[in-house]
Amino acid sequence: MMSSSDLPDSEAGKGHSESLFAKIEAQAQEQRARDEQAGSGRNLDSILRIPVLMQVVLGSATMPVANLMKLGRGAIVPLDHRVGEPVDVVVNGRVIARGEVVVVEDDNSRFGVSLTEIVGPATADSNG
Repeated sequence: MMSSSDLPDSEAGKGHSESLFAKIEAQAQEQRARDEQAGSGRNLDSILRIPVLMQVVLGSATMPVANLMKLGRGAIVPLDHRVGEPVDVVVNGRVIARGEVVVVEDDNSRFGVSLTEIVGPATADSNG
């Protein structure tokens, strides 16, 4: 079985992304059908135009203020994520997916994220 690392850069992650996007689209269609039955489909267009802040979190670090004050140009701050671990995709402060950092095909000077997992809605017993 081939992993995404065995594929050329232009093909790596496409299978995962396509199946995830198909799953998301199917869930969206089901939700639209439920909304239309409930009569809330009328305002859907205005809701879909609301901007949201999307961030990709590579990792984080905790340090005392004294150490923070010592940081300067060229300082390296180790993060809690390791190379190869999935990064969190956060929308308006909530993790909605995880993925892999990739180089954008059309512009090799930019990074993107290839989604590998869609995070389900928070359960009642989770605190996040």
